[in-house]
Amino acid sequence: MRRHGFDLLFDDSELVLRIRVLPFRHATSRLPLDVVLAGPGLEEDFQARAVPVDVDGVLIPVITAEDLIIAKVLASRAKDIEDIRSVIHERRASLDVTRIRTILGLLEQALSQNDLLLTFEKEWKK
Repeated sequence: MRRHGFDLLFDDSELVLRIRVLPFRHATSRLPLDVVLAGPGLEEDFQARAVPVDVDGVLIPVITAEDLIIAKVLASRAKDIEDIRSVIHERRASLDVTRIRTILGLLEQALSQNDLLLTFEKEWKK
């Protein structure tokens, strides 16, 4: 990553193992980039469904727009909600909304939450 101009924002291996995210920032553009280390369960499913994207001749597995929305709904920080809006705006016509609703419904049951679908539906209606 350093060879390509990305700086690691912190170097705390215990924290990385706990949150499973490597936060980088591109030195020139200041673009933030999180590399998520897949864990068991949902993240493994996201990884299995990832689509290879060519970045300057290197194939990088990138999760689908649907899975990104699901992950962003789970996090639900202000920036995540903004990201959900952006993905919906860019991909609305091609999104598998049934998958998003199904997975969020299952997660609500598993986590004893009732706000995940509501968060998505609010942004979908906008």
